[in-house]
Amino acid sequence: QIANRVSSTESEVRTYRKSLGVVPHIKQIDTLAAEFPAMTNYLYVTYNGSHNDVSVHDEVAGTHGSQGVMVLGCGAYSIGSSVEFDWCAVSCIRAIREEGL
Repeated sequence: QIANRVSSTESEVRTYRKSLGVVPHIKQIDTLAAEFPAMTNYLYVTYNGSHNDVSVHDEVAGTHGSQGVMVLGCGAYSIGSSVEFDWCAVSCIRAIREEGL
């Protein structure tokens, strides 16, 4: 959308953004309302950050070189949507496991 608006290409916009140091960061959703440190696997990517909450080089499943599956969601996160998202994500992971992936 930005590329269309400025009569450019997606690649050129990305290159320019990176040259300015505007890069996304991985953040964890605080599922405990800041009462305790939250170490959840609910993550989101944002440009409104200065560091990653998790290492992008963490080992998957605790085994170096192993492969994993990431379930991505999109759209606004609002009150009442979390249960549906959790159900969809968990159902997806169960189906993947049943397939042996």
